[in-house]
Amino acid sequence: MARRISALLSGLAAAALVSAAAFAADVKPAVIYDLGGKFDKSFNEGVFNGAQKFKKDSGVDFRDLEIQNDAQREQVLRKFAKDGFSPIMTVGFAWATALGKIADEFPDTKFGIIDMVVDKPNVQSIVFKEQEGSFLVGVIAAKTSKTGKVGFVGGMDIPLISKFECGYAQGVAYATGGKDEVFANMTGTTPAAWNDPVKGGELAKSQIDRGADIVYAAAGATGQGVLKAAADADKLSIGVDSDQDYLFPGKVLTSMLKHVDVATYDSFMDAKNGTWKAGIQALGLKEGGVDFATDEWNKTVLTADAKAAADAAKADIIAGKITVHDYTADNKCPN
Repeated sequence: MARRISALLSGLAAAALVSAAAFAADVKPAVIYDLGGKFDKSFNEGVFNGAQKFKKDSGVDFRDLEIQNDAQREQVLRKFAKDGFSPIMTVGFAWATALGKIADEFPDTKFGIIDMVVDKPNVQSIVFKEQEGSFLVGVIAAKTSKTGKVGFVGGMDIPLISKFECGYAQGVAYATGGKDEVFANMTGTTPAAWNDPVKGGELAKSQIDRGADIVYAAAGATGQGVLKAAADADKLSIGVDSDQDYLFPGKVLTSMLKHVDVATYDSFMDAKNGTWKAGIQALGLKEGGVDFATDEWNKTVLTADAKAAADAAKADIIAGKITVHDYTADNKCPN
């Protein structure tokens, strides 16, 4: 009898393993990065980190790819779908046109896109309230600046990046009653603007020469040049997307965290668990989608007063007492 029970339990265990393996096999996630590259220490790398954590926690591997030019988008997306990958996470607004077409061709494949809405029944569109996180780092910049002048360097000149700039300017104005000055420049008008640290550094230096003692970079890999220029000039910078404080310890005031890592992890894990849903996810402070960084690398420069002011503003935004204007709603920024 004992042998029969043992055999039965062994059989059930084996069946469970087969079932689990089959379930995992149904999830074949992939990531296709934008032109900034996988290791941009910012936006794309955040997605990579989320996929890596999913792999570690679930035991399910993923495939990823870095494209070299815009012409590859439709081709590689179709190839991944043909090869059975699902969900496929596309990183950045520039994937929208290709995804809109390929999602129709492969209606049974799950797709995701970060920073754009693609209204298809098999697409999960993940957007962020960047203006809210940028507002907080604007408050911190204003509370820290000694010159009353701060800077912003964006990547590609598009409404999405203007949303960062506008939120930042609103935070600075809120904290100072509109007294501080904000210098702002965009790096360029093509996707090359995401990967030009030399020009980013030049723009930051120009703002510093005009009196800015803190410069916020929202420019992908270009932002590394901004952070370096500020550190070289013995000024402060603000990172973006991932926690970039470690790049120049004691010189990066904070980073505006955009949790693309968490969004990617959750999307893949939901697919594995059978709870994945298409549609729009809009992630702000209340949803844990954005925040500002506090860590061992910025503890000497982020003062208690500046952090307290940002924490208070964060609570008021979540409670609805402060409404941060979204530039993309009307392509305008309040004075």
